[in-house]
Amino acid sequence: MLIKDPKTLPDKWGKRPSDRSMGELLNAGVIALDKPSGPTSHQATAWVKTAIHTDKVSHGGTLDPYVSGVLPICTGKAVRLTDVVLSSDKEYICLMRLHADRPEKRVREVMGKFQGKIYQLPPVRSAVKRQLRIRTIKELEILEFRGREILFRVSCDAGTYIRTFCIDIGEVLGCGANMEELRRSRSGRMTEDMAASLQDLTDAYIFWQQDGRETWLRSLVQPMEVLVDPLPKVIVKATAVDAICHGADLNVKGIHILDEDIRKNALVAMMTARGELIALGKMQMSTPKVMAAEQGVAVQTTRVFMGCGHYPKMWKYSTDLEEVDDGAFDKA
Repeated sequence: MLIKDPKTLPDKWGKRPSDRSMGELLNAGVIALDKPSGPTSHQATAWVKTAIHTDKVSHGGTLDPYVSGVLPICTGKAVRLTDVVLSSDKEYICLMRLHADRPEKRVREVMGKFQGKIYQLPPVRSAVKRQLRIRTIKELEILEFRGREILFRVSCDAGTYIRTFCIDIGEVLGCGANMEELRRSRSGRMTEDMAASLQDLTDAYIFWQQDGRETWLRSLVQPMEVLVDPLPKVIVKATAVDAICHGADLNVKGIHILDEDIRKNALVAMMTARGELIALGKMQMSTPKVMAAEQGVAVQTTRVFMGCGHYPKMWKYSTDLEEVDDGAFDKA
């Protein structure tokens, strides 16, 4: 990351996400649920809602009923980050069955051609418009080859249909193929190693409620900040945080540190020095221009997550859109 202003005041306010209480985590957290095969994603989400007694939950990245694996569940304020989860890349373990015998060498050769950018037509029974689109297969590894059954791991863009992927491979092989079983092993930065079963989640919540033992539940509920890990970051000065919480845009003067190579119009996460998510915004300048500029709007605030008053007010109201000393723009 690049330091825009090395003379920034030390951040002595706020709270690190890891220091939040269990109640605060449940009010703005994310759970990696290990969804079993059978129920729909909506049913699994409803069970989580009942298990942890919360009003607002949503899931990111729908899994078909008979697909198992990592299903991110957002709670409380984190529900507004569901679209970020949906756009994160995914990883699957798939069992594919060929409809006729083919030499292993030929199968490996054909599957190797499916790495990189591919064209896909969503299936008839899908929730999206059925039109040809491009998806990227980042990694494709054959784990086991046994007769007509092939077990493979695939890392891909969000919105890649693995069932369609198997059908396309079968067509190129000239024998046909279908997906037998599928498990999502990763969604964004959330892996199956950190995924919890519904029973574990239920028991951990009861332990916390009845005995005050929160260690287990705390290991299952992560702060909402993990959802913005893939996004470029802009670290905001403490003097500008509260203004952004009121909906102000971020001025160049309000930036302490930022990621290098952020492009103009990119979606960015505005964070405190303690790692708290303040808001999401749209970059109005690239990183090199921010580093060279002395004034101007750097980030247009689009979605605020931190409540007002969490940081002290160190800004002043203005009658129109003008720059203030803290590095934020007031929209009053």
